[in-house]
Amino acid sequence: MPKWVVPALVLLGSLALVPPLLIARERSTTFREPKVHLIPDMDHQFKYKAQQENPLFADARAMRLPVENTVARGELKADSHLNMGVVNDEWATTFPFPITADVMARGKQRFDIYCSPCHGLDGRGNGTVAVRALARGESKWIPPLSFYDATVVGRAHGHIYNTIKNGIRNMPGYASQIETEDRWAIVAYVRALQRSQNATIEDVPQSMRSSMR
Repeated sequence: MPKWVVPALVLLGSLALVPPLLIARERSTTFREPKVHLIPDMDHQFKYKAQQENPLFADARAMRLPVENTVARGELKADSHLNMGVVNDEWATTFPFPITADVMARGKQRFDIYCSPCHGLDGRGNGTVAVRALARGESKWIPPLSFYDATVVGRAHGHIYNTIKNGIRNMPGYASQIETEDRWAIVAYVRALQRSQNATIEDVPQSMRSSMR
């Protein structure tokens, strides 16, 4: 074996270690300047940020309005009964889907989260927020109506749905927090609360009336 073979192998082996060491250094070291990005994958593409100008359009606005007479996918909301609580231009007096035990349970859960802080768990308007506001003597506070008030009892299902969605007077709307089906579930639970406090003997099965009396 020639004498130069061994030194050559040692040299080549040492050089072979250089690329892995450089790669390890690049991966573990922090630099002020961006690292070399051979395949950008659109990570650093040019883009307009909010409120910037874009000379491509006549109004120079980068933020574009929705195209007129178009509806985004999933936003058609064609069912006015389900989405607006309206049937034939009147507040709906029926529910857009069957009210089951699961729907009632969901309505109670959503009610306890979003409604009870002001309206109270029993719907009488004595929630923790209302009690606190009265205790502090907040001059601009308007106590929420009891759900057993004749005004609320007499409202159609769709009216109460709309109140949850869009708010009423000082009450804000919860459209961004409560999904469409959940709003109806809350309406169903509110009706159950009202029924429980305004029941008559006629609501009790005939076979059980004697024990109620």
